[in-house]
Amino acid sequence: MTESTHLTKLVDNRIANFVTEREPILVSIAPELATFADFSRDLLSGGKRFRAQFCYWGWRSVSDLHFSGSTAASTRAENEFAALVELCTGLEFFHAAALVHDDIIDKSDTRRGRPSAHRRFETLHRDRSYTGDAEDYGRASALLMGDLLLAWSEELVGQALERLDSSAIPTRLEFNRMRTEVTLGQYLDILDENAWPVLAEDELFGRAERVIVYKSAKYSVEAPLVLGARLHGASAEQIAALQAFGLPLGIAFQLRDDLLGVFGDADRTGKPSGDDLREGKRTVLIALTRQTLSPSAKRLFDELLGDPDLNAQQISMLQATISDSGAADRVEELIAAHAENALHALATAPLAEPAKLQLATLATRITQRDA
Repeated sequence: MTESTHLTKLVDNRIANFVTEREPILVSIAPELATFADFSRDLLSGGKRFRAQFCYWGWRSVSDLHFSGSTAASTRAENEFAALVELCTGLEFFHAAALVHDDIIDKSDTRRGRPSAHRRFETLHRDRSYTGDAEDYGRASALLMGDLLLAWSEELVGQALERLDSSAIPTRLEFNRMRTEVTLGQYLDILDENAWPVLAEDELFGRAERVIVYKSAKYSVEAPLVLGARLHGASAEQIAALQAFGLPLGIAFQLRDDLLGVFGDADRTGKPSGDDLREGKRTVLIALTRQTLSPSAKRLFDELLGDPDLNAQQISMLQATISDSGAADRVEELIAAHAENALHALATAPLAEPAKLQLATLATRITQRDA
């Protein structure tokens, strides 16, 4: 069993056990609250565990500790590894909370091939013939589910830090910074989706890049790497090297997501093809497309973008406009350039060679994926 596979299994088991441990607390308050455990369990059962993997290999890149199976080299190493698993699991809960809140904001119907959390609560409202508006109930309930997942993430991270000594404070500060950045990055996304008509055309690309950095790139790749490294007490030089690798790779990761949000196969992505077009996402891909359009074509493009009732023909028309503009090809070039910058930074980094090989493999996986 490889280290990555072993880590994934441990995180999967910890997720399942943690929800099972917390379910009696929910039910002791009211039996109806078992729904929160069920929905959380379902949401957390999916995903690729990229953040946990980056956290682990960030740790391994600065650590000479190695784990085969479940055997640790020493008691100290075993304790540190247990903290690492808790931290990786906490990151997955944080990610799940962000997905729930993001789906509410974007009014997304699906997540990982299943109804999104607010749609599941909405269906529950209708199936049980509750009074009031089902959509309002769904949004409010999912908002609280996201908050609960955030609280559980904090519990897990706190339990991880209790196992540490000198590295606890730097790890905590890194986690706190990550939470602040992704929350404000989400707001910047909302802001730009509403403010773009009053912004200068030459601002849109830069603002879309800013959203990528703070909403996704840092918390998807850079922060997990640095959190894992800080847990082992990495040097300032090692942290800087991981950031130089992680940020451009995180940008490439999100650019790939943006392409999949427009052109992805629904059977692979778990979301309808063209979903980002219905949501009106003001991504780098959209900014690049608009730069090439005539005034009349741009007006039509803007009128359609963000219409939740777009039909298949309109989606196809928007996809063709984006493709014909050359924007999709330019985003592919950006992905390649950012990935190359990341790998160049990794090649010269003062990090453990086995971890560098694994991080290079992960870089390929997240930038060349189709889901």
